[in-house]
Amino acid sequence: MLAPKIRHTAAAFTSLCLIKIHFRDAKGDLVKTVEANEGDDLLSIAHEYDIDLEGACEGSVACSTCHVILPPEYYDLLPEPDDDENDMLDMAFGLTDTSRLGCQVKLTRELDGMTATLPAATRNMFVDGKKPTHH
Repeated sequence: MLAPKIRHTAAAFTSLCLIKIHFRDAKGDLVKTVEANEGDDLLSIAHEYDIDLEGACEGSVACSTCHVILPPEYYDLLPEPDDDENDMLDMAFGLTDTSRLGCQVKLTRELDGMTATLPAATRNMFVDGKKPTHH
């Protein structure tokens, strides 16, 4: 009877491991360092901690406003972007070889200590396509 209880406690402990993520702005200045749970995505974490990562489509992979730039060593730990994410990344402002959509970056223990850099600007076709009108 003790073995299952011990196993359960160990499993509960490992699921509580917090993963540290650093957010930097386009100039490389630290915006905020946060701790999040395994399985969380970068967009949700940014919103939870009031970090300026838009996410206009609320994580439905229909825009590129949650575009982040990752260090190559962390980018390589992630699954390849799917076709929908690649299509949206093609429209991202300041696209790099290690760009991802924050809504698609799910945290794993291997990503502990990662820095996500926010691009200098984002492109939101729903809003940016409209020209301002002056009265």
